[in-house]
Amino acid sequence: MKFNHFILTIFVLAAFASCETKQKDESKLGLTDYNFLVGNDLGRNGFFDQKTIAASMGQFAYHHDIDFVAAAGDIHHFNGVASVTDPLWMTNYELIYDHPNLMLDWYAILGNHEYRGNTQACLDYSKVSRRWIMPSRYYTIVKKVDDSTTLRLVFIDTAPLIQKYRKKTDVYPDAVKQDDMAQLHFIDSVLTSSTETWKVVIGHHPIYAYTTKDSSERADMQARVDPILRKNKVDFYFNGHIHNFQHVKVKGSPVEYITNSSGSLSRPVEKMEGTQFCSPKSGFAVCSVDAKNFTLNFMDKYGESIYTFTKSK
Repeated sequence: MKFNHFILTIFVLAAFASCETKQKDESKLGLTDYNFLVGNDLGRNGFFDQKTIAASMGQFAYHHDIDFVAAAGDIHHFNGVASVTDPLWMTNYELIYDHPNLMLDWYAILGNHEYRGNTQACLDYSKVSRRWIMPSRYYTIVKKVDDSTTLRLVFIDTAPLIQKYRKKTDVYPDAVKQDDMAQLHFIDSVLTSSTETWKVVIGHHPIYAYTTKDSSERADMQARVDPILRKNKVDFYFNGHIHNFQHVKVKGSPVEYITNSSGSLSRPVEKMEGTQFCSPKSGFAVCSVDAKNFTLNFMDKYGESIYTFTKSK
């Protein structure tokens, strides 16, 4: 009996120690009263790490205040969706991100894989799902963080801004139909008139990142989008597409270039000029905002932070 009591005591003490360690670790995350998640390259029908990461996102949202999710493209591999009733909406999204605390607003954009299918269906799905928000191919929203702090987010449609996709009309039929100059004017006009505390732009394709993908993609983004971001002193540019974590700082630019890893299948990565951090792990990102600080955490598939970065005003 005494032996059993001893074992129980050790178990309870270990449990408390575990809780204390977790609280100590989480105190380093820089979380605030206003937090949001970033996820992209999700759709693998639950395979690879998708279910594990979805569960970790749900658990994180359960334990912390999360205001919304930014879904940065390629929700549906490999050929997009055919319609708003395509079963992929269930197997890639609704039945995977089913945690009650992920029943939030999901602000979505298109990735290159959506452009292989019916892109209009991705917009129209906003009328089907109360949490899927995609009012246009590119759009902007403003969030009130607190009484003195605001957050401007600009969601952009990157595939039509890249010549590679506009030329491959047999694979990406809708890309060339989009008015790329109108979008660039929209991005510039919104950011020029922005007076918000923090300015964040979210697109699917990277501007600066290590990848073995076609260099013309980044060249087009650097030539067409990056000057607008630099001129308007954007704080962060978030992208997906290359399935790993990267934080790149470019000399002379005020922008933090953030590649968020895949929410399912990840890929190798190497350091390049300007690399502040990189990892081949899959996962998601957590962004925490207040008047003085914007803190980014890269979270692995188990919901553990592998990198924390804070930009201060």
